[in-house]
Amino acid sequence: MGGWNQSQAHAQFVANLVDHKLNLQEALEAPRFTKLTFDGCDVELEKRIPSAVREQLAARGHQVRLGGTFDGSVGGGQAVMRDFATGLNYGASDPRKDGAAIRK
Repeated sequence: MGGWNQSQAHAQFVANLVDHKLNLQEALEAPRFTKLTFDGCDVELEKRIPSAVREQLAARGHQVRLGGTFDGSVGGGQAVMRDFATGLNYGASDPRKDGAAIRK
């Protein structure tokens, strides 16, 4: 991923890991949003984001565009992580992109 969405998707991924305590795969799969312009109140949300959240954003003046279930416009990637305390390695692959986490 790159461009407008890169920093937004990375921040959401890290927040999912650190703040929401999701595991690596859950953090990649979690619903995302993106803002593709500097101006305006437009925002793109994956349709898995609850309708109540979408309605609240619209009520506050945001112009909500609904994307797909796992929409590539909000980024995607693969991740690896090592737990040094246990010596275990973890891998995850985002369903928005081609790839797989495999044990070798």
